[in-house]
Order: sequence, then structure tokens, then C-alpha cells
Amino acid sequence: QVQLVESGGGLVQAGGSLRLSCAASGRTLSSYAMGWFRQAPGKEREFVAAITASGGRTSIADSVKGRFTISRDNAKNTVDLQMNSLKPEDTAVYYCGRDYTFTIHTSPGAYVYWGQGTQVTVSS
Repeated sequence: QVQLVESGGGLVQAGGSLRLSCAASGRTLSSYAMGWFRQAPGKEREFVAAITASGGRTSIADSVKGRFTISRDNAKNTVDLQMNSLKPEDTAVYYCGRDYTFTIHTSPGAYVYWGQGTQVTVSS
């Protein structure tokens, strides 16, 4: 069993930055791709960013490209999402997930484990 715990969310003004972190316990993450998704009220869960098991390749959603970056530290079993130049439309609950394999997927259906989510609110 894998437990994922997100942290780092909060309230920030537009243009500000936040760094989200996802920590895993139970089993190592190093063999699996990891992703960040977000869900705003009344909307479906949306892909934000993903990273391969090795960390050698990433995928970033067009809506956040150039502002968000994803990274991982397999020694620490963590995955981070650095969010810069935040906009009010970035407001959502952010979830980290563990993919079923080592390559990147952008569909939530490919993710086997999820954290409980962390709220990010960007004020205008």
C-alpha cells in the first residue's frame, strides 16, 4: 500500500508562488511516474504535470507551461510542483498521484494511488 501526502498549499496573491510537495510512505516511488492534477469546484480533475520514474522527462499542461515545473527526489520519495506567476484560475485542490507504470500519462485513470489533496487559492 502507498500513502501520498500533499503539502504546501495556501492562499496567495496573483503573481505569487507556491511550492507543493508530495511525500510517499509505504513503498518507494522510484519505479513509477508521478503526476499532479487539480480539481476546481464543479469541474473534472485536470492534468497539470507529470514526471517519469527516472525524472528524465516531464510533461506540463499548456495552461501552466512556463509557470509550473515538476521535479522529484527518489532518495527522499518526494515529488514537488513549483508554481510561479500564479493566476486566479489556478485556484483548485491539487492532488498528486502515482502512475501504474514508469512512463507519463495525462489521464487520471492511469493513476493508482492519490493523496488527499491540498487547497491552492489565488486571489486577484
